[in-house]
Amino acid sequence: MIDPRPVAADLGYASGWRIVRNLPEPAATRAFREIADRSWRADGKSVQRMRGNYRQVVGPEMSADELDDLVREGMRSYMRYWCEVFRLPNAKAEDVKRNIITHDVDNLLGPLRSGRPVVAVLPHSANWDLIGLWFTQNHRPLTTVAERLKPESLFDRFVAYRESLGMEVLAHTGRNDLYPRLMAAGREGRLIALLADRDLTAHGIPVTFMDAGTSMPAGPAALAVDTGAIIVPIELWYDDGATMHFKPALPFDAPSDGDRKERIAAATQQMADNFTVIVRRHPADWHMLSRMWSDVPPLSRADARAAVDPRG
Repeated sequence: MIDPRPVAADLGYASGWRIVRNLPEPAATRAFREIADRSWRADGKSVQRMRGNYRQVVGPEMSADELDDLVREGMRSYMRYWCEVFRLPNAKAEDVKRNIITHDVDNLLGPLRSGRPVVAVLPHSANWDLIGLWFTQNHRPLTTVAERLKPESLFDRFVAYRESLGMEVLAHTGRNDLYPRLMAAGREGRLIALLADRDLTAHGIPVTFMDAGTSMPAGPAALAVDTGAIIVPIELWYDDGATMHFKPALPFDAPSDGDRKERIAAATQQMADNFTVIVRRHPADWHMLSRMWSDVPPLSRADARAAVDPRG
């Protein structure tokens, strides 16, 4: 029997792109905020996972009520991302440029001018698709990797969407030439842009992130070791208006000491350290509704309050 859920998801995304992109912007914004607030009130498994992740980010000092407010803002930020995704194909270049505020952008453009390959690494924060569009419109082509979704038609929609924005999109699985293609893209002068805070393989690099052990993908650091690429962590966050902020952090090289495995591990930990700083500055814009740490469980609203006051 065919599982109807992936098919329904594909139809839902297709409808979203068709309907939401043609709504007046205020109506679309209100609708997605309402979806966010309803999800937050329902406190389902994904929201509980976000709450557990946020507790790890902010620590035990934040009260349960403050944490709940943070989760609500996180869901609003997450749904803002989806609203923008559905509307982005209609975006004009001047609108994109006007809605992005840049900081320290030479931390990225300087390494690109050096002629060496450059790997921009991002956590799942704010709208990485929007910054990819801005970058391709104003600077140069980029290559990225996308998680393969089910059904294939849904994955194909996402690939077509990102390619329509000017990006080269490589599937994370199902192709044997992924790593060689990334190496070639860097040597061709394309920016390699990778979401790198969540490991999708069984071969990630153990790191300490937010004072807890997890794993992150080896690819960015491996590219730095194997091609001499410069790694540039990217910070993205929303403000209260229509704008998003873009701030490349200080670039860094893979360490020169040790063997290949040790160098990759050290560079991945440096990436995780950067992500710790970035996410702690803007936790509500970190859209992590998946498991991040093996020993950090989902946290319901009731359990968060009971942990502070055992009487409930």
